[in-house]
Amino acid sequence: MIRIIDSHCHIYPEKIAMRAVESVETFYEHLPRQPWNGTAEELVRSGRDAGISHFVVFSVATTPHQVSSINRFIAEEVSRSGGCMTGLGAMHLDSENQERDILEIEALGLKGVKLHPDIQKFEADEPRAMEIYARCEGRLPICIHAGDRRYGYSNPDRMEKIAKAFPRLQLICAHMGGWSVWEEAAERLSKYPNVLVDCSSSLYWLKPEVARAIIRKYGSRRVLFGTDYPFWPQKPEIEDLLKLGLTDDEYEDIFWRNAADVYQLTFDDHATGGTTDA
Repeated sequence: MIRIIDSHCHIYPEKIAMRAVESVETFYEHLPRQPWNGTAEELVRSGRDAGISHFVVFSVATTPHQVSSINRFIAEEVSRSGGCMTGLGAMHLDSENQERDILEIEALGLKGVKLHPDIQKFEADEPRAMEIYARCEGRLPICIHAGDRRYGYSNPDRMEKIAKAFPRLQLICAHMGGWSVWEEAAERLSKYPNVLVDCSSSLYWLKPEVARAIIRKYGSRRVLFGTDYPFWPQKPEIEDLLKLGLTDDEYEDIFWRNAADVYQLTFDDHATGGTTDA
C-alpha cells in the first residue's frame, strides 16, 4: 500500500467554484474528462475515495487585489481540513508590494507560491516575475504552470532561464515540465537539479513508454504526483501512473516522498486511509 499526496489541487469558495471551473474549462477549449465542482469539500471526498490522504491546494490570482483574500481563503481551508491539506499562496506581478505578499504567505503558514503565467498573462521570465523568484529563492518553493504550444508565456525556454538564474529556487514546473511540449521540456529542464515537475494533466495525453522515459529523464526523486483537481478526476490519474510499470521505489518517490520533502510534511504512520495498492 502506498501513501498518496496530490500535489496539484485548485480550490475555490463554494459561491464561485462552478464559475471558476467553467472559466478554466473554456480556457483549455475542452477537457476530455468531466471536472469536479472545485470545492475543498468535494476535493477531500473524491480524493479519499481514490486513496489520497493529503492535498496541496492553491488558487490563482487574476488581479492583484485578489491576492490577500485568496491567501486567507486557502489558509482557512487548510486550518479546517484537520491536517489533510497544505496550502500555497497566490501572487500577482502587478501587486504594489511583493515582499508584503510573501510575508503574509509566510505568516499564514502557507508553504510555497503558485503562479500561472498563461492565465495571469505574463511571460515567465519577464523582470517583474524574476523579482518574485529572487525573493522566493532559498525561502519558498514555487509551483508554476509550464508549457502550452498555443502560447509563449511559460514554454521550456523561459523555464530554463529561470532555473539557470536562480539555482537555489525550488521550481516545480507543473504538467511534466511543459504541457503539450513535454519532451522539449524534459530535454531542457532535466539538467537543472533545482527543477522538479508534477505529472498533472499529462499522463492522459502521453503514451506510457513516453511518460516513463520522461519521468526517468528527470529521475523519480524530481517528479511529484498531481491530479489538477477539479479538472481531472483522481482515480484515472492514479491508474494512468500505475500503468507505467515503474519500480516500487519510484512510485513511493512520486506518490508522496517528494511532495513531503518539498513542503516539509510529516505523517503519523499509524493513521488510516490514504493509501492505494501498487
